[in-house]
Amino acid sequence: MANTKQAKKRAAQNYKLKARNRAVKSETRRVVKTTRAAAPEKSKEAVSKASSALDVAARKGTIHKNKAARLKSRLARGANKKTAKAG
Repeated sequence: MANTKQAKKRAAQNYKLKARNRAVKSETRRVVKTTRAAAPEKSKEAVSKASSALDVAARKGTIHKNKAARLKSRLARGANKKTAKAG
């Protein structure tokens, strides 16, 4: 356990940050999962929502900006394949 005042403060801050990061990460995973499962006609809107959620996670530092870019690229590619196959 923390002994100094500063260590106690950092422990409390880490607890709050961990909770925030967990919430952002789980929301990001949920959006990515629903985007992958989206119907071809709704995939464009789903990709847009997922892209926004990934940008938020990267901006908050929860995930790396390159990981966000990679996931957005893969989601867009998947959506394009779906619409090409359906249309």
